[in-house]
Amino acid sequence: MIKKILISQPKPTSEKSPYFDIATRFGVELVFRPFIKVEGLTPKEFRQQKINILDYTAVVFTSRHAIDNFFKLAKELRVTIPEDMKYFCVTETIALYIQKYVQYRKRKVFFGSTGKIIDLLPTMVKHKTEKYLVPMSDVHNDSVRDMLESKKLTHAECVMYRTVSNDFTPEEVEKFDYDMLVFFSPAGVDSLNKNFPDFNQQNIAIATFGPATAKAVKDAGLRLDLEAPSEKYPSMTGALMHYLNEKQG
Repeated sequence: MIKKILISQPKPTSEKSPYFDIATRFGVELVFRPFIKVEGLTPKEFRQQKINILDYTAVVFTSRHAIDNFFKLAKELRVTIPEDMKYFCVTETIALYIQKYVQYRKRKVFFGSTGKIIDLLPTMVKHKTEKYLVPMSDVHNDSVRDMLESKKLTHAECVMYRTVSNDFTPEEVEKFDYDMLVFFSPAGVDSLNKNFPDFNQQNIAIATFGPATAKAVKDAGLRLDLEAPSEKYPSMTGALMHYLNEKQG
């Protein structure tokens, strides 16, 4: 019987989140507790990459973390971002988030619809004279670089933030009494191994979102009980609801 589920993500800000429906419908306690956190590089660490922000005329943002850390570093480096800097974002939501730091003007903010860089490429090609800077996490592959190179766009990628384990306090370790753990990234699984080196799964169910996270669980020698997304259940909440329905009726 599953009574307490640890969701390794921040608590949803909207009361309409399907997670709250799950808690009510199945009478389970949901604890939202991220296993990982994002921290920005220090100015000293950033300078080691020998990137001068003002050498670029456009910035490509793939996440809110990238926006936060770009403007935070610029401030710490005492770099004034020019008024005519252009911003290319993978979604409209990310584009609107820029308003937190600069005045939003359509002529300098562009966005895609799918959340993938490849769908931004046609817009970027229309502005092929720009020099593009792409802030990234310390964990990334070369796919963005390869795409921009394929279109012969002038660009540079730089690391501005990193994903680290969000360590558990001794009290949290002691109270680790969950019936199910839900992971959304391989880094979350690494954090479990780091914080609980003697973790014994036994009857604790494990759910994952995304193939890389599922692989990390299996590679850690753990049993995977629920894997999302699937054709029938594209969201974690949908998959979780179905799983609990089967288990608890």
